[in-house]
Amino acid sequence: MKKYGRTFHLPTSPGVGSDDKIIKDLSHLKTAREVVFTEKMDGENTTILVGGCHARSPDSGYHITRDWMKAYAAGISPCLTEDERIVGEYLFAKHSVAYDDLPSFFLGFAWIVGDVIQGWDETLKRFHGLGVEPVPVLRRGQFDEPTVKSVLKGLDLEKQEGFVVRSTSFFSEGEMANLVAKYVRAGHVQSDIHWTKAEIIKNSLRSKS
Repeated sequence: MKKYGRTFHLPTSPGVGSDDKIIKDLSHLKTAREVVFTEKMDGENTTILVGGCHARSPDSGYHITRDWMKAYAAGISPCLTEDERIVGEYLFAKHSVAYDDLPSFFLGFAWIVGDVIQGWDETLKRFHGLGVEPVPVLRRGQFDEPTVKSVLKGLDLEKQEGFVVRSTSFFSEGEMANLVAKYVRAGHVQSDIHWTKAEIIKNSLRSKS
């Protein structure tokens, strides 16, 4: 089992915590051929791999809300090779943001083969083949100030946590600190009680018409 790398905050991100890291060099994002902005979902970082799944910390203990995720991963993991990992956000339980129209409780944002994070378009194709719903895409284009402002203007930071930006090309996990970054709203964590200790409030799936 391998822990998914940390996503650094953009320098302008208001929600930087005491133990968070800030990306120092934006040149790699600014010179990327193309980037994709996706919604930063407020859930539990989870990895699906051969044999099952684990939260971001592979040694995380049992929690009743993870039962759905284990059952879901049981349908995906047999389709993966030994060196593949699907990483996403597990949204069964409310953390700080409530969701009432989710296409799935698991939304994927990365497909890793070996130690290489695959290109965004290739990732979407792999997700489609596995039946994995991706996180919402906000915009594709260049990483520059006008584009960032446009993405932020389209967000409702009362109901959305923020965004993640990454290069659409493939890159090694070691390059994450340069090619992936996030913007998180101010005052995102609104309780001193960790969600695993608090009352369980279930998010809701999109109704099927």
